[in-house]
Amino acid sequence: MSTSIRPYAWTGGRTRSNHHLELETLVSASEFCTRDRLRRTEHSSIAEICQHPRSVAEVGAVLGVPLGVAKVLLGDMADLGLITVHETVSDNSSSSHFLLMERVLSGLRRL
Repeated sequence: MSTSIRPYAWTGGRTRSNHHLELETLVSASEFCTRDRLRRTEHSSIAEICQHPRSVAEVGAVLGVPLGVAKVLLGDMADLGLITVHETVSDNSSSSHFLLMERVLSGLRRL
């Protein structure tokens, strides 16, 4: 992305997204994310990054922008159907959360 433009200029000064995106929320380019639908340079950069699922934090880090900017850009792309926002553990029931934690703990014990 161009470093001559301030990141918040890419969002029109907006600091919030229409989507609830956590740091760990995974996003990936959707099947509708085609070159002809990518009108903004930053969307093209994100589409390239998100060929495989990436966390919101990863997208922000790779772009070199503040997390708030990454969330707004990703939210805009989700609104346009350009990315898929995957469910996070916190979106599911607490039992799913505990199952994940048990699997992680079990894996750590095997180390």
